Amino acid sequence: MGAKLLIVEDDRLLAEAAADYFSGRGWSVYTEGNGARAAERLRRESFHLILLDVTLPGLDGFAVCREIRKISEVPVVFITARVLEEDELNGYSLGADDYVTKPFSLPVLYAKAMALTRRAHKSADFLEAGSLKADIAGRRVWNNGVLLALPPKEYEMLLFFMQNPGRIYSREQLLIRFWGYDFDGNERVVDNHIKKLRRALGSCGCAIQTVRKSGYRLERV
Repeated sequence: MGAKLLIVEDDRLLAEAAADYFSGRGWSVYTEGNGARAAERLRRESFHLILLDVTLPGLDGFAVCREIRKISEVPVVFITARVLEEDELNGYSLGADDYVTKPFSLPVLYAKAMALTRRAHKSADFLEAGSLKADIAGRRVWNNGVLLALPPKEYEMLLFFMQNPGRIYSREQLLIRFWGYDFDGNERVVDNHIKKLRRALGSCGCAIQTVRKSGYRLERV
């Protein structure tokens, strides 16, 4: 399966044209025309690239980008008709990777997308954080060369932390991401799984830090 792309654009014809271009080159493409719905979707799903319009119903693109950067370092490219320098600078200050003004060339946009995803995922087969090493395709994790026995949920949580080292995630964010909006329990389930994950990690379990009144993070090493 190709890389996953989310196009957040309320111009249906433009979104369809970009989706056809990328899907024709092997990408799995998804579209949203509303900023609030896009932000909600991004809390549940992971993508390799986001193409994000600035002027959107629900939430504007700047607000969506701000929400993205709370949970992910996925490459974000603004695609917009707004050409003011302050808008472009605002986009970069919020963590965007590129800013493309309309009208634009689809081949050039695609080339930018390929360059960004190659750079972001050049080591995507394996992740390392301190003494931890994860084989993503094989769904295996080692600590100092010793293979760890991780249940599926603990593996997914650890992989997420390794992909976003140093970033703090609240219990609510983790609950939504790993159990979904419809989960009937409470945030204590997050604490219980973090405890299990720490025990499974053994000597490096302390790398999963509790940040008082904020949540959890994987210590950046």
